[in-house]
Amino acid sequence: MSTTAVAAAVPRQASTFKVLAAASIGNALEWYDILIYGYFAITISKLFFPTADPTTALLLAFGTFGISYLVRPLGAVVLGAYADRHGRRAAMLLSIVIMTVGTGLMAIMPTYSTIGILAPIAVLLARLLQGFAVAGEFGSATAFLVEHSKNRKGFFASFQWFGQGLAAVLSSLFGVILFSWLTPGQLESWGWRVPFFFGLLIGPIGLYIRKHVGETPEFREQAPAQAPVRQMFATHWDRLLMCIGVVILSTSSNYIILYMPTYAIKQLNLPQSLGFTATLIGGLLLTFGAPFFGHLSDRIGRVRTMVVVSLLFALSAYPGFVLLVANPSLVSIVAIVCWLSLLKAAYSGTLPALMAELFPTATRSTGIAVAYNTSVPIFGGTAPFIATWLVATTGSPLAPSFYLIATSVLSLAVLVIIHMRVKTT
Repeated sequence: MSTTAVAAAVPRQASTFKVLAAASIGNALEWYDILIYGYFAITISKLFFPTADPTTALLLAFGTFGISYLVRPLGAVVLGAYADRHGRRAAMLLSIVIMTVGTGLMAIMPTYSTIGILAPIAVLLARLLQGFAVAGEFGSATAFLVEHSKNRKGFFASFQWFGQGLAAVLSSLFGVILFSWLTPGQLESWGWRVPFFFGLLIGPIGLYIRKHVGETPEFREQAPAQAPVRQMFATHWDRLLMCIGVVILSTSSNYIILYMPTYAIKQLNLPQSLGFTATLIGGLLLTFGAPFFGHLSDRIGRVRTMVVVSLLFALSAYPGFVLLVANPSLVSIVAIVCWLSLLKAAYSGTLPALMAELFPTATRSTGIAVAYNTSVPIFGGTAPFIATWLVATTGSPLAPSFYLIATSVLSLAVLVIIHMRVKTT
């Protein structure tokens, strides 16, 4: 065979930019839609879950938000196994199509005043559809990033959170603009739909990029797994449990940050635009901080970085909320959101590579997807609901910090176990 023929037979390695963009944009769409729903929860609760008690309406909105996460383990098993059998790229294409459909449904959804009880049911359906789609996104995209790099796995994998940070910036920017420029009537009439329609632009762009990037070298070099789910549970169940444990702090901190605009209104009596300003700045920290800490983990180690950050979360959460409640202002809420976002960037920027290193190539997407989408519904999707419930039950505006401290301790304990039992970077 000639040199030309050999070259043609070997798939050309995709550029670094295409690899990072292809994986990041799906995560960006996922988190953009999640954050928009969370940031506009008060408006959505009025339009789709109207009751005589505003707190009950908000609990119903966040309850629907949390229930939609229950479908994630199913999506993780189906799409994670699909990625291990048919390739990371194929799974990423499928997930972004389904995600875009879910975003479109939210954008055009009639409200309760138009179609009655069908409105909250339709919202739940849209959330369940997206929950299923995004369940496989994290596993396949993380495997895709890690398997496209030999020596910079932490840096490459951290771009999962670059996309999330970018989504936080965009969604917060919409919050600042819409809540500052529109009247409450305009916001409830049509303004809340604008960010959802904007989200529809992300899907086609991501689909185009993913169609023009190749499969990972590691996946091409091995025979596709025939029964990745059975193989994972039979031989790597302990690593699956460890993965679930390390995700706890990443997801709890993320959703507490998501809750902050609602917290600013309900507990601090601040304008909602101030909460969005804080999350906008926090999103910028996550966008650029995650790759930095991913790069750092390639040099000093994943577990070491994450242990330090877990301790900082546990030690600083309560004092941070004490200062915020004592001095409710733009400066104080920006300060605590930025601090939490910086810690979130350090922890989560390191997390994907650690998760990927716990599983072999044959079951990597399935393992990551199942672990991530088991932990997120339990400790993340329910976090805004739990925070709202804790504040209402205890009567203390400091209650969200209790949840952060508890989840920090849980993940810290798992990191110690990983350090003692598993050889990772």
